[in-house]
Amino acid sequence: MIEDVRVTTLPSGLVVATDVVPTVESVTLGAWVATGTRHEAPAVNGVSHLLEHMAFKGTRRRDARQIAEEIEAVGGHLNAYTSRDNTAYYARVLREDTGLALDILGDILQNSVFDAEELGREREVVVQEIHQALDTPDDIIFDYFQEAAFPDQALGRPVLGTVPVVRSLTRDCVDGYLRSTYAPERMVVAASGRLEHDAFVEAVARHFDALPTGGPLVEEPGRYRGGCYREERDLEQVHVVLGFEGVSNLDDAYYPLSVLATLHGGGMSSRLFQEIREKRGLAYSVYSFSSCYQDTGLYGVYAGTGEAEVAELIPVLCEETLRVVEGITAEEVNRARAQLKASLLMSMESTSSRCEHLARQLQVHGRPVPMAETLEKLDAVQVADVEACARRLFASAPTLAVIGPLSRVEDNDRMLARLTL
Repeated sequence: MIEDVRVTTLPSGLVVATDVVPTVESVTLGAWVATGTRHEAPAVNGVSHLLEHMAFKGTRRRDARQIAEEIEAVGGHLNAYTSRDNTAYYARVLREDTGLALDILGDILQNSVFDAEELGREREVVVQEIHQALDTPDDIIFDYFQEAAFPDQALGRPVLGTVPVVRSLTRDCVDGYLRSTYAPERMVVAASGRLEHDAFVEAVARHFDALPTGGPLVEEPGRYRGGCYREERDLEQVHVVLGFEGVSNLDDAYYPLSVLATLHGGGMSSRLFQEIREKRGLAYSVYSFSSCYQDTGLYGVYAGTGEAEVAELIPVLCEETLRVVEGITAEEVNRARAQLKASLLMSMESTSSRCEHLARQLQVHGRPVPMAETLEKLDAVQVADVEACARRLFASAPTLAVIGPLSRVEDNDRMLARLTL
């Protein structure tokens, strides 16, 4: 696979990276800021996400409607997201409109006015977003799982925040958070598509010349503890998430964990899908997942089932999870490896995926990681590596989250005992 990736660091500390794809007519570009929910104090939980919303609500040069109309007048797309460790603002446009997209992104990140009236409206929009999440059990259960795994710390708090805290966030709080965290040395501006690196760097330097100087970034270390959350709700299904401490982005077990997650619950041929859905018909949706941060991680499995079926589901889910510590076959590893490699290579056919992939590599590793290096590390994963990774994960304290009708759900101690090696 031919890669044309270049990286330039501006005098301000802002990193600019491009991944040139000459066979397309579009460019995806964005700014990735290394700040998110885990950098918030409890009193301002949700400010990163509210700031992301407010960035689109007007600058000294454009009001909210003009921001939307200018990007859509050229057929472009502008969006953003907040996570626990970063916030991203990105656009996709035709190559001739790259300058416009950079101008808009630079404008919203440097010149947002945070109008009080707009802030009042957007706080209520976020409140509705929180309520929507609370009304979506197969969504909110992951927040409860995260909080049980990392209690009383920033990494366990919700990205959206809570209704009382969001309603308390003032203009000075939002503006101050931007000025203290959106410093150029914490930001990567990346692009992928049909563009020229030096010209793009020059344009970024011009459009991102007034970023705040920032201040010390407080990052509370993640301290995994594990625990239980259960909530009785009048629902048609019981939603279950169980898991353990995972690994960091920089851990040697990162690639064995990727293989483990895939063969355990990553596809139709996975152990969980075959045993729980195909063989027993206990759940429509069942899968494994892994969340990796710079200092820790989470590994878990999710399943949703009926009130009558949950009594059988939970023991099987626990048994199939612990059973993966031994008896893994070379065929399973080869199949999982092929899935991961194909997914990576197919994602490289999208400028959006390439752009985000490049930005995150720079944030995590401080350098672009060639695809050949990634594939080589996947190829090096052996059965023993996957089993050792599973034993390491499952030796940690379990975490459980359950929402729904709980009359046939075992008590916490019984479920935790099922998850002990």
